[in-house]
Amino acid sequence: MSGILLLIAGAYLLGSLSFSVIAVHVLRRVDLRTLGSGNAGATNVLRAAGRWPALVVLLLDLAKGYLPVRVARAFELPSEAAAGAALAVVLGHVYPLFFGFRGGRGVAPGFGAFLALVPLAAGGGLLVFLALVVTTRYVSLGSVAGAAAVPPLAALFARAGWAPALPPLALAFTGGCAALVILRHLSNLRRLFAGVERRLGERGRR
Repeated sequence: MSGILLLIAGAYLLGSLSFSVIAVHVLRRVDLRTLGSGNAGATNVLRAAGRWPALVVLLLDLAKGYLPVRVARAFELPSEAAAGAALAVVLGHVYPLFFGFRGGRGVAPGFGAFLALVPLAAGGGLLVFLALVVTTRYVSLGSVAGAAAVPPLAALFARAGWAPALPPLALAFTGGCAALVILRHLSNLRRLFAGVERRLGERGRR
């Protein structure tokens, strides 16, 4: 039990490393959260600092979500521990201890965690994300729909025998990760309904 608690605490602290804020501070000497959408994530880094910094931040955020779950798997910890680590790392990204509890929206670390925990369902969520972003150019819409798709897909694929079934608590933790992503996109959803949400590649409009 102490090992599981240590893993979950470590996952939260790892999630609390806001690579987007660090990168833009190093490159532009400003707080990313005062620019663009105000979000501490790769999409805002793209607007604030360009493609290559955004790509590096995206990969780091994916890795920090993937790593704690893989550690849990490597030590053959229960699925509940792996899913708890996934939820902890996303929680750290969204509410980072080291950056005043003002973080990102959890999409990249969430996907990294899903990829390690439920890879087939994560792939399905990615397809939903890409389909919506390509057709609408709304990253927020794709992020919400992709995250929301993962828990039911995980249950569906397990029922079909295509993937191992998660215990109820682990599936609930997976749902918690998706819920955090959706919660952090509520302002985006309100702008979508108002018709003022910024599309990918647009500048100047909030």
